[in-house]
Amino acid sequence: MRVAIDTQPGGAAPNEDWVAGTPTLAIVLDGLSTAGLDTGCRHGVPWYVAHLGSYLVAALADPERPLTGGLADAIERVAAQHPECDLNNPGTPSATVAILRQREDSFDHLVLADSPIVLEGPDDYTVITDLRVDEVLPELRAEVEQYETHTPEHEAALRRFVAAQRQTRNTPAGYWVAAAHPEAAEQALAGSAPSKDVRAVAVLSDGVSRVVTEYVMATWPDVFARLRTKGPRELIDTVRKVEATDPTGRRWPRYKSGDDASVAFCQV
Repeated sequence: MRVAIDTQPGGAAPNEDWVAGTPTLAIVLDGLSTAGLDTGCRHGVPWYVAHLGSYLVAALADPERPLTGGLADAIERVAAQHPECDLNNPGTPSATVAILRQREDSFDHLVLADSPIVLEGPDDYTVITDLRVDEVLPELRAEVEQYETHTPEHEAALRRFVAAQRQTRNTPAGYWVAAAHPEAAEQALAGSAPSKDVRAVAVLSDGVSRVVTEYVMATWPDVFARLRTKGPRELIDTVRKVEATDPTGRRWPRYKSGDDASVAFCQV
């Protein structure tokens, strides 16, 4: 499997995404925003995703190991690196997870939260993602989206939303992400697809997939055609050009003008 990767921050702040590829593995992590709120941890989200990603690559070196087991192990190993922090704080650094692994005659996949994996088949596209987060606190989400980005009202509404959202994170009433407790791995959507049914795979953070799912300025065939001809950087640049036409979120209400964006494009 050939894997082409790229990642770019959404603005001046440090990139909270992480991406990696090997001949058999592709991983995208999307760190969750803290909105300036306390996390109980002296480490930042970039530190968390870098450690989690590195441990995932090591844990999944064994092709027979279940993806959920590898993720649980990686979460536990990161937690062991900072026991002095308050790992029970609901805002402890965390991330969405998307993993693709090639085996002899199949592709294993795992998603935890809304970073999607898109499988290109001979005739269609299969999107694997977990959108439980979109069902949480719709009223507060709507409050954020009524304001333009970069305004005090937007920032205040976003802090209220994130503070409330944290209380549902990794609970049966909310949604699940990788944080400090390995039990979250069991909530991931995991499965396998026969190799004969897969031509190529895109593993994405939602900072990229929204060009199809939210902005509706491209289709999955468009995305795969661009990835084949121009590569991940060109796809991310396309997203940025679209966002530049709506810098304050009037047309497409959102949490920030530009989100961190990551791509792992896998060709068999």
